[in-house]
Amino acid sequence: MSTVQARQRVDEASAVPEPRRPVVNVVRRVVARGVLGLCVLLLAVFILGPLVWLSLRAFAASWSYPSLLPESWTLSWWRQVLADQTLGSSIRLSFTFAPVVTALSALICLPAAYAFARFNFPGRRVLLVSLFATNAFPKIGLFVSVAGLLYSLHLMGTFLGVVVVQLLGTIVFMTWIPAAAFASVPRSLEEAARDVGAGPLRVFFTVTFPLAAPGILVAMILSFLASFDEAQGTFLVGAPNYITMPTEMYTLVLNYPEQAAAVFSILLSIPSVLLMLLVRRHVMGGRLAEGFHLR
Repeated sequence: MSTVQARQRVDEASAVPEPRRPVVNVVRRVVARGVLGLCVLLLAVFILGPLVWLSLRAFAASWSYPSLLPESWTLSWWRQVLADQTLGSSIRLSFTFAPVVTALSALICLPAAYAFARFNFPGRRVLLVSLFATNAFPKIGLFVSVAGLLYSLHLMGTFLGVVVVQLLGTIVFMTWIPAAAFASVPRSLEEAARDVGAGPLRVFFTVTFPLAAPGILVAMILSFLASFDEAQGTFLVGAPNYITMPTEMYTLVLNYPEQAAAVFSILLSIPSVLLMLLVRRHVMGGRLAEGFHLR
């Protein structure tokens, strides 16, 4: 028997019969879809489960084990939370600090983002990477260091001190994302506008800024949420004069019924959900992805 014939017999012996191949492929597809469906289900339970529990708890008058649903329903917890002057003050403070911090962060970081996207200068890449230093280490250590500096400047327990400590959480969003948006604007469009006589400012406000606006909007909303949800630094620097919604959650968990804490948690999450739905089209549409190739 020749070597070629021997190899052919081995291949024929190890080959899967033709009628079985479609069955094997179908089984593989079914198993793959089943595993994928199980992962999606587990992810949905992990994400939506706590939200469903909070929603039920916020309207529950009485709910005891082993009942799957509350025995009775009420709106009294909502009235109690909204009527509480302390909780109402924390809500107002959160909606005061977040816009101020976002606007100040945009004023400081947008020029830097444009410079990172449009100019090459010594130390550019080092500065870009160093912006992540605020998120590369546990923030409580950074907040303690900043608190020591603010204490020496007599800014502890002041409005400005809280703004400064919340700015630390917005620098990355307000620099990297707008820099990516500016970098994604084609230079040819800017050069065409200059060729027809437009000055630098007119080119920026009529060509560059409108095309980069979706990325800037995403950065501003993420910065708003970062400021709105910041708790550790705000508690360390602002207490007891400035207690925002996230810092008030500590008191709610310890001193209030579970229903009141659930109501307050829902109120705290509403702005995040609404704003993330607003930017979902820009984030998931891939418009920002091209600009993140910063060189």
